[in-house]
Amino acid sequence: MTCWYEGPLAAFDTETTGVDVEEDRIVSAALVVQDMAGARPRVTRWLIDPGVPVPPAATEVHGLTDDFLHRNGRWPAPAVEEMARALAAQCAAGRPLVVMDAPFDLTVLDRELRRHRASSLAECLQNVPLCVLDPLVLDSHLDRYRKGGRALADLCAHYEIELDGVRDATGGEPAAQAALDVVRAIGRRFSARMERLSATELHTLQAVWHTAQTRGQQPWFSRGEDSADPAWPLRPELPAEAA
Repeated sequence: MTCWYEGPLAAFDTETTGVDVEEDRIVSAALVVQDMAGARPRVTRWLIDPGVPVPPAATEVHGLTDDFLHRNGRWPAPAVEEMARALAAQCAAGRPLVVMDAPFDLTVLDRELRRHRASSLAECLQNVPLCVLDPLVLDSHLDRYRKGGRALADLCAHYEIELDGVRDATGGEPAAQAALDVVRAIGRRFSARMERLSATELHTLQAVWHTAQTRGQQPWFSRGEDSADPAWPLRPELPAEAA
């Protein structure tokens, strides 16, 4: 029987105007689908004109400018719904979704759906359960005492994944592919522990692991000014008074 890390996977990645999931907007995204390890991936890309200025700091990360997005990007509403439907199709097909730092990408997509479609990611999934593999959570749990960073570039270096232009104007495809390759590498390196678990079981475990990881981060945050959110893989909607 093929282990999940050698089987079909789909990876999703976004580029945004910033790091606030409640306020920032998606400017590009990619979905990379691979039917088995080593198979040629199928890629869907989205480029969006977000309707708000792209801060220079964000452009420095992904290279997407206001002018480029105005000329080449799509209107957000249909694009974000297409993204959500595409993720739902992967879940319905039984392909686990690889999402690096899932609470960011999935939550920002959910908020875009609420903003532009008066909908939500849960509604688009139509009762199809999410099955997410988050390389950040997996690596942090399985190799918790390793020193050094755990950004995608760090994980690629550690797991010897070739990293070629993770951030560019192609809609997040290099980052999505890199995250997918990292998850396969994690599965192989920790195969003695991973092969006994299904992707669905790992999804449930990651929610627990992420909660423990965020609790461990709390001392690094200043008193009451910010906190690490334990919700995974999707943050709940803020109450209206807090929004």
